[in-house]
Amino acid sequence: MSEQTERALEAIEVAKNTGKLKKGTNEATKALERGIAKLVVIAKDVTPPEITMHIPILAKEKGIPCVEVPTKEELGASAGIKVGTSAVAVIAEGDAKKIIEELKPKEKSKAEAPKKEEKPVEKKEEAKPKEEPKKE
Repeated sequence: MSEQTERALEAIEVAKNTGKLKKGTNEATKALERGIAKLVVIAKDVTPPEITMHIPILAKEKGIPCVEVPTKEELGASAGIKVGTSAVAVIAEGDAKKIIEELKPKEKSKAEAPKKEEKPVEKKEEAKPKEEPKKE
């Protein structure tokens, strides 16, 4: 299991005791759409995979870290339920805030880098027509 996976499961366990979780694909999706999710974790062994396919895309759009764990059983156990679950969203970090912050930078830097490069190009193109009327 990767370090990121272990940290995500740890964040869920800590948030379960000191914060607030939403369990299940529908609840995690709603939390993402409403912008209240701080971290989303999904299980890789969900069948069919279409059930959770939209979650990483939505999380990326919202700038929220999304981590995959190997099984639903591990995810359910860390969320404190006896059955497996396909997705969990942390909506109140509680004491897990530091762990979630550690998971964030990797996601954000990839998402924000292309946007910063695109904007200056647009500004340069806009600046050229503004200079021409000044010459006349």
